[in-house]
This record gives sequence, C-alpha cells and structure tokens, in this order.
Amino acid sequence: MIPTILGLDHVVIAVRDLDAAAAQWAALGFHLSPRGTHSEHMGSGNYTMMFGEDYLELLGVLAEKPHNAPLRGFLAKREGLERTAFTTTDAGAGVAALQARGIPATGPVHFGRPVPMPDGSMAEARFSVMHWPVTEAPAGLRIFACQHHTRHTVWVPELQAQPNGVTRIIRVLVASNFPNKAAEHLARLTESVVRLEDGIRLVPTGPGRADIGFAPRETIAALGGFDPEALPEEGGAALILGTTIPRPPAMANGCGLIFQEITP
Repeated sequence: MIPTILGLDHVVIAVRDLDAAAAQWAALGFHLSPRGTHSEHMGSGNYTMMFGEDYLELLGVLAEKPHNAPLRGFLAKREGLERTAFTTTDAGAGVAALQARGIPATGPVHFGRPVPMPDGSMAEARFSVMHWPVTEAPAGLRIFACQHHTRHTVWVPELQAQPNGVTRIIRVLVASNFPNKAAEHLARLTESVVRLEDGIRLVPTGPGRADIGFAPRETIAALGGFDPEALPEEGGAALILGTTIPRPPAMANGCGLIFQEITP
C-alpha cells in the first residue's frame, strides 16, 4: 500500500432518506451516532456506526452543491455501497505521491461537522480527504482516503458498543463481470496485490483491516442467500461484518449484509 495509507477506514452507504435509513439500520441492531451535518460546501449529512478501527457511514444529500454531484448521480440510479475510504496519516502527502505516479488525485479537502459528546458538550470532528479521480473507480466503486484530525470525536466509546455484536468490517464485496480486471485496477491505484480465495479476487487494504473483494454478483448473492437481482451488476454489493452474536444475512438500502461470527 501507499506508505501514508493504513487500510480501510469506512464504507459509505448512499441513501435517499437519511432518517428512514437510520431507522432501518437501527432495527438491525446497530447503534447509530446522532445525525451529523457536514460543512456547507459539501451539502451532505450522515449517520455513522462505529466499530474498532473502522465504521459504516450512511450518507445523504441535504442541499445540491457541486461537491455532491457524483453522489446525486449515484442516488439517481440506486441506493447502496457507493464508495470506500482508507485511513491516511497525511492526505496532502498522499495526493503528492499519487500525482508523482501520474494519477491525477485531488485534495486535500478540509471539512468538519459538529458532534454532540456524551457529557453534553459540543465538539467538532475535523477531516482532510484526498480523492482518486472519479474515472478511476474499480467496477464503479469510488475510493478516497480520510485523515482524522479529531479521532476522539468520531470513535466515541459509547457509540462503539453495537447491540448486534458487530465489531469490525471483514470484507467489502464488489460485483463485477470482470473481477480480475477490477481487482488489478484497485491494486494498481493503491499499490497493493491481488489474491484469489474461493472464487473472489481479494485486494488487502492494510494489516488488520478489511479486504476488498471482486466477484460476479451471482457469487456474492450465493454467500448471503440474496436474490442476485437485488445486487448491482457492477458496483459495491455487500459487506461481511464480524460479530460476536450470530445473525442471519440481511439487505439494507441496497447493500447485502453478511454477519460472520468471530471470537470476542
């Protein structure tokens, strides 16, 4: 991996109705953060579901802005797993490293959102993000990297205790009719490698962090017993989540969820 990238940070689930989506995920046993509103130029809001080193983010459009045009384009077609973020220790250095390799990365973009803390005080979560070009999206999955300046406002212990026992993201599954090509594409963008496991092309993102796997949607559907037609032919399709409490697979906002029991 690129030296400033530590591994998968979070997964973005694009939704059309933020509050309705939050209720759906809460019904699956997730403990969601209070609703957040991003900086004005972003025009978006979110809910997060925090784990150990990673998390899920429900992201929706609150106001049409140039920055969220790609998100609005995605939502015009479907809801679901729209992009993944990597943890970066230095967003600016990451942009420079990619540009030096001829990849026209952009950023860093700085933004924040207010966060109500458990003691009743208000804090600000601050981030800097770097983006790979929107045209460089393996099998339609957009990627970016996030530098957390205020981790204590995001990884709040009270928000990390999930009633359904989920503690981490094990794997992001991306549907593709050309999985080998898509996996090699991601590996090139992140300076990683590809390995084959049970018919899925896997690209590791960093030690102890989730892999990103590419396979035809029929293969992904079979893993969770999903209707293949419920998954995209190309794009983010499902997540394998590590949990201490066994649960059956589920679908939420166009994303398949497979719960894999792990030792606490």
